[in-house]
Amino acid sequence: MKLIIAIIKPFKLEEVKEALAEIGVEGMTVTEVKGFGRQKGHTEIYRGSEYTVDFLPKVKLEVVVADELLTKTVETIVKSAKTGKIGDGKVFVLNIEEAIRIRTDERGDSAI
Repeated sequence: MKLIIAIIKPFKLEEVKEALAEIGVEGMTVTEVKGFGRQKGHTEIYRGSEYTVDFLPKVKLEVVVADELLTKTVETIVKSAKTGKIGDGKVFVLNIEEAIRIRTDERGDSAI
């Protein structure tokens, strides 16, 4: 099993969610986060004063999938989240040692 963490632009969330549902990915955790990468924020003017916005709003998706779904899931996230502009985000893949469904005590792939 793999944990896929994707940091994407907030307006792409619905598109990514629908694309993942189409390939059979069930369940995800979504968190609103702030951060920056190479874009390093930007400056804005508010009431005549210039200030720097260091952290930009992003969405963090966490999805656990069976190993055989990994490639298709990552490709789907990248394709549906891409705008081609700076700040599109990142995808990270981590190993999951065990998964347990609390309600039924199922373990492994059947728990996801």
